[in-house]
Amino acid sequence: MQRGRILVVEDDDTLCRLTQVHLRKCGYTTAATATAAEALRTLDNDPQDLVISDLHLPGMSGLELLKTIKAKHPEIEVVMLTAFATVPTAVEAMKSGASDYLSKPIHLYELSAVVDRLLERTRLVEEVQLLRHSIDEKYGFQNVIGRSKSLLYVLEQAARVAPTDATVLIQGETGTGKEVLAKTIHFNSPRRERPLVTINCAAIPRDLLESELFGHVRGSFTGAIAHKMGKVERANGGTLFLDEIGELALDLQVRLLRLIQEREIEKIGGTAPTKVDIRVIAATNRDLGALAANGTFREDLYYRLAVVPIAMPPLRNRAEDIPNFVDYFFEVSRQKHGKPKLTLPSSLIAYFIAYRWPGNVRELENTIERIVVLSNGSRVTIDDLPETLQPPRQTRPKTVGCEEGVSLQAVERELIFQALRQLQWNQSRAAKSLGITRKTLMYRIAKYGIKREEGILDPSKDVLSSAAAGHH
Repeated sequence: MQRGRILVVEDDDTLCRLTQVHLRKCGYTTAATATAAEALRTLDNDPQDLVISDLHLPGMSGLELLKTIKAKHPEIEVVMLTAFATVPTAVEAMKSGASDYLSKPIHLYELSAVVDRLLERTRLVEEVQLLRHSIDEKYGFQNVIGRSKSLLYVLEQAARVAPTDATVLIQGETGTGKEVLAKTIHFNSPRRERPLVTINCAAIPRDLLESELFGHVRGSFTGAIAHKMGKVERANGGTLFLDEIGELALDLQVRLLRLIQEREIEKIGGTAPTKVDIRVIAATNRDLGALAANGTFREDLYYRLAVVPIAMPPLRNRAEDIPNFVDYFFEVSRQKHGKPKLTLPSSLIAYFIAYRWPGNVRELENTIERIVVLSNGSRVTIDDLPETLQPPRQTRPKTVGCEEGVSLQAVERELIFQALRQLQWNQSRAAKSLGITRKTLMYRIAKYGIKREEGILDPSKDVLSSAAAGHH
C-alpha cells in the first residue's frame, strides 16, 4: 500500500539516490529534482505529500523554494536539509513554514522518523477534515429531512439557539427525532470541536447513575478501585445531552440543578468541587411542566432546563414530510441490505400517509427496513406492506365473482380520502403524494363523491353501489 508521495530536491546526485532508495524501502513513492525551478514544475503537474529540500541549491535557494511552496501549496509538508546547521538558518526556515529541519550528514533512521511523523499528521488532518465534512452533511440544518411548517418552525428555533450557550429542553413523543435535533444543535455551535456526551437517564441503573454522571474517587465505595471521570467532566468544553431527563431521581435532580447553576460538580467521595464548562441539552417524552406541577419533578430544575423549550411535532402532524422520509429510508435500507435495484412505486406512498405512526419517525424507519428485507421481487407491492398500513378488511368490498378479490376502486377511493385527510385537504400536496396530477385528483374526488365531512360517500355517486347494481 502506498504510504505517501515524496519529492527530493537535492543537487548532490549520490545523496539524492541514497535518500530515494531508503524512502522507497520504507514504502514511499519518490520523485527527484536537482533545482528549485524543476521542483516547482513537478509540484504543479504531480502533487506530492512532502518535500525534502537542500537549503543550498543552484539558482533559487532552498529557502526561497520553501516560501514559494507554502504560498502555492500550503498543505505540503517541507523538510529542510543543510550542511551548515546554524541556529539562525533553522529559525528562518521554521518561520517560513518548514515542518522540520535536519543537518547533513543525514541519519537515515532520523529522516524516516521525521517523514513518518509528518505524513501521519497529514493523514490525521485529512481524516478530521473528512469527518467534519461528513458531520456538516449529516447535521446541517438544511439536511434535516422534511419541510413541513411545524418542522421548519422547530429548525428555526434550533438554528437561533445553536450559536449560544443557552440550555435547551427538547420535548416530544418517542421516535420524533429529539436526539438528532440535539446533535444538530451541538454540531452547529461553537462547541462543535469539543465532545458531545450523551447519557440516557432511563437506561442506567439508579445506583450507578450518580457515578456515571459525576464520577468518583478511589475508595469512595465498595468496588471503587480507581478514580473515575464522570460523563459531565468528559463533556468539559462541549455539550452534555441528558436524554429521558424526566426519569431522573429527585436527589440527582438537586445535583443537576447545582451543575447548571454553578457549573461545578462533586465526585462521589470527593472533598472539593470540580469546575466544568459545559452546555446542557435535555430531552424527554414526558410533560415536564405537568410533572413539576404535581411535585414529581423539581420545579426549579424544570425552569432551569426550559430556558429554550423546543417541541418536536409528531409525525402524524407533519404528514407532508412522510414521502421524503420514505424515499430516504428506502434508499438507505436497500443499499444496506444489498437490494439496489428494488423499487417502491409512488402509488404506495398514500398508504404510508394514511397511517398514524404512533412510533413516529423511528417506527417509519423500521417499517421501511422490514419491507426491504422481506420483499422478494424487484418491486415493492401492496402485499409487501405490513397489515398496519393496509386498509381494514371491512373497507375492502369483494368484487363480484371473485371470492377473495378486493375492489380496486374502493381501495383507490380510500387512499385518496386518507391522503387528503392527512394533508389537511390540500389538493396539491395530496396529488403529489399520490403520484398523480392535481387535475386527475380533482376528477377522482368528483368521481368517487369524496366529501370532507367524515369521508362519507355521496350515495348518488357511489361507484361501488352502481357497479354492483349493474352486475345484478
